[in-house]
Amino acid sequence: MFGISDLISLVISAFIILPAVVFIREMGYVIVSWLFGVIKPRVTIGSGRRVFKFGMFDIRSCYHFYSWFSYDKLKHENKFAYISIYSGPILINLIVGLTINFLIANGVIEEYKTFWDRFVFYAFYYVLFDAVPMTTFNGKPNNGMIIYKMIRYGKRIDSSKEHILPSTSEVEKEYQEYMKEIDENEKKVNKENHY
Repeated sequence: MFGISDLISLVISAFIILPAVVFIREMGYVIVSWLFGVIKPRVTIGSGRRVFKFGMFDIRSCYHFYSWFSYDKLKHENKFAYISIYSGPILINLIVGLTINFLIANGVIEEYKTFWDRFVFYAFYYVLFDAVPMTTFNGKPNNGMIIYKMIRYGKRIDSSKEHILPSTSEVEKEYQEYMKEIDENEKKVNKENHY
């Protein structure tokens, strides 16, 4: 039976654990891309209106829904660089998940065990759905599919004509256009409601 403690666990999972695991995943891109001389990296957490932007971190109002990594250029672009960058999120979640699981199994983390068990669950969840080659619901390849096709064909093979990862400059331009459209729609609705 679903009770109040389950509701609290669900809220903690959705608004704390899942965003933390997603943030760690995005940092996998950042860490590996630094090795290849990334230029203008950005980690966007969430969707909707920007809450704040600090350095390369762009936090949006619906922070628990959608996140991505973007950059403008790599100083060292090659097949190995792209395979490594797309492997970064898989490896960092695998390392974090295995480490926390090891600490739980050896009694180092005994307090808040349920929290840490769920953390490990979501870390491995992202590893599984990042590593197994597949096409996502929006028709784009996941990291596993991109890695597979990069190894097999030496390049990204899919219907997308986009850059291998989105460009930070393009992402910012799209965001500004999106916010302009939202603001215009809000003004229109306010004007209609005023009459």
